[in-house]
Amino acid sequence: MSDIFSLFQKISSSSPAPTGQVEFIVLGIGNIGAKYDGTRHNVGFDSVNYAAKSLNFKVDKIKYKSQCGEAMIDGHRVLFMKPGTYVNLSGQAAVEAMNFHKVPPEKLIVVCDDVALDTDRLRIRLKGSHGGHNGLKNIIQLLGSDNFPRIKIGVGKKPHPDYDLADWVLSTPRGVDKENIEKSVEDSFKAVSLIVKGETQKAMNLYNR
Repeated sequence: MSDIFSLFQKISSSSPAPTGQVEFIVLGIGNIGAKYDGTRHNVGFDSVNYAAKSLNFKVDKIKYKSQCGEAMIDGHRVLFMKPGTYVNLSGQAAVEAMNFHKVPPEKLIVVCDDVALDTDRLRIRLKGSHGGHNGLKNIIQLLGSDNFPRIKIGVGKKPHPDYDLADWVLSTPRGVDKENIEKSVEDSFKAVSLIVKGETQKAMNLYNR
């Protein structure tokens, strides 16, 4: 009987099926594969996973060179994506999905790591340069536009100038760094929700730090 009750709870608490046209795309940048889970470079994926847990949907469909899932936010149908390409080819997934759903750049929200920001920092920008991030660079190049919102989660600067950048971004944060990044991942989802609702300035006021 308890198993039946648990099943009923699960069904009754599931999110309603998304309806209408996809209006927004949220693309988290990261690397597919268990060995990259929890690394600094994968905070974009972490943000999508947090959204899936919060909105009760699965990111398990393979489309647009990505793992995808959909949910409704304030009446808007949102496609969440974790590209299966290399980070520096993230634009391929973005453009394919945007072309299919006819989503303009200003409704593409990209969540990524930023090694120029300390782990207690989060930065929301409506447009701008790639800032040295290869994933953003590829998206801008293939879109032919930098006019899309991005949420940068600070993952900390290299411990010293000679430290290999690849080793740093593929490392797993510990202690205070881990706590700070987890808080920023949570805030990134809250910021995404506000942007979808048309409250971008509120998101920037609340979460830019």
